[in-house]
Amino acid sequence: MAGGSAIRGSRVGAGPMGEAERGEAIERFVVSYWCANGHEVRPSFAQEEGVVVPEEWDCPRCGFPAGQDKNNPPSPIKNEPYKTHLAYVKERRTPAEATKILEDALKKLRGEDD
Repeated sequence: MAGGSAIRGSRVGAGPMGEAERGEAIERFVVSYWCANGHEVRPSFAQEEGVVVPEEWDCPRCGFPAGQDKNNPPSPIKNEPYKTHLAYVKERRTPAEATKILEDALKKLRGEDD
């Protein structure tokens, strides 16, 4: 007697998967999007009432935003580099204000309060 399993060669969930088991597929339509690098993305959407097609789609190849106008794709988003606390302070203060604040702080440390 051969030792084995009655379900040799199959796995859990194996079996014929046809339209009868899955149900009927919904009708779909395809929309083309193009990114700044010229890549075309073609996602499909369900063809039913109330479906909203987005104006932009992320390109899976380069990550740039893609639009429906091939000749005028959206521009890539500029990522701002990390700013230090000092950079933010310098945006809020003029050099004259910074000098005045520094002088006041030094006077306070030296005990030269007016």
